[in-house]
Amino acid sequence: MIVIGIDPGLARVGYGVLRKGERFPAPLAFGCIETGGDRSPPERLLEIHERVSALLDEYDPAWVVLEKLFFSRNVTSAMRVSEARGVILLAAEQHGVGIAEYTPNQIKQAVTGSGRADKHQVQEMMRRLLRLDEIPRPDDAADGLAIALCHINMVR
Repeated sequence: MIVIGIDPGLARVGYGVLRKGERFPAPLAFGCIETGGDRSPPERLLEIHERVSALLDEYDPAWVVLEKLFFSRNVTSAMRVSEARGVILLAAEQHGVGIAEYTPNQIKQAVTGSGRADKHQVQEMMRRLLRLDEIPRPDDAADGLAIALCHINMVR
């Protein structure tokens, strides 16, 4: 089973692709989709949709897993993230992929043992649990891996 974890955003979408193994999940890919701030929001959303669709075509996952939207005080930022989530959900639905969502606290709890873990702790746990040579960077990519790992742990 292949799972793609996605940390949505308009400027940067973190992703992690994991294969559920016999003993341990295996990382297949991780990184970020970055959209230029010099482009209009609709152009940036189109790029996110196209690049997520390309990931779905390449890895043919059973699941796309997203971090649930965390409403902060910045309503404009929350709106942009929700728009990015929308095009990601659209791509997953168009590809017939299962969709799951977890809160930031659920993800942190599942991969670090603490719902209050900081970004560095999540990065370090991804390095250890996935047997990576280095901490995955940027932190959005580590979040994508953590989201995918959370789902793998939940469906065991």
